[in-house]
Amino acid sequence: MKNVFAALIFLFIMTGTQAQEVTTMTYNIRMNTDADGENAWPLRKEYLASQIKFYNPDFFGVQEALPEQMGFLREQFSAYTALGEGREGKNKGEFSALFYNTGKFNLEENGMFWLSKTPEKVSTGWDAALPRVCTYGLFRLKEGGKKIWVFNTHFDHIGQKARVNSAQLILDKIKDLNTENYPVVVMGDLNVEPDNEVITTFKKEMSDAHEISQEPAFGPKGTFNGFHFDEPVTRRIDYIFVSKNGLEVMKYAILSDSKDLKYPSDHLPVYTLLKLK
Repeated sequence: MKNVFAALIFLFIMTGTQAQEVTTMTYNIRMNTDADGENAWPLRKEYLASQIKFYNPDFFGVQEALPEQMGFLREQFSAYTALGEGREGKNKGEFSALFYNTGKFNLEENGMFWLSKTPEKVSTGWDAALPRVCTYGLFRLKEGGKKIWVFNTHFDHIGQKARVNSAQLILDKIKDLNTENYPVVVMGDLNVEPDNEVITTFKKEMSDAHEISQEPAFGPKGTFNGFHFDEPVTRRIDYIFVSKNGLEVMKYAILSDSKDLKYPSDHLPVYTLLKLK
């Protein structure tokens, strides 16, 4: 009887531990364009979806997803709900969508804003070449009730001023929204490497998951592969940041999965295992 009781206690502890774990992934899936030839979306979309399914993240943020790509992902991930709209409004242009596992989390509130001086409407900010957006949500664990904010974004590829101001805009938005001081995750393609002012701006308030993972970071150094399978991946431009309270980074990985000497995207996804304190 004692052994049965001990086993039940152990099971209860382990179940509680798993319930407090959160997995996240950020993934620039590369837009659907015929110009990619043998790496075009129709030839890689099934493998990309199977890759995400294998890792089974609680949250995954995508960048560069055009409406037809969003339609495919929604079909593939029926156990998730996708938040966000196209950067040109509604169902137009690229999405920086945020998918969440509806079996594990309830959505408390959500929104999207443009990275500009007029974040409430379709707009291009500062010296950016294109409109850019950030999608977010506040989520509550169905088991245990803990809450977490998650933000997903894609910064401009040209404008440095826009990128720095976008980082500060997101931090300011977090301060406005997160009045209860819940844990926060910010992820996305920031189009800069770690020594850039954009990253130092984020690190004033948050931590780079790559740097604080309890297990050593796994995978290649970089995240942008450009579909060049025969070259080292050294440019890290995709990130997951976590708030300095309420979260532990247990594991961090840059995933270099491939099939038939081809990557599923021109970016590698970034994956973390987090623990809610």
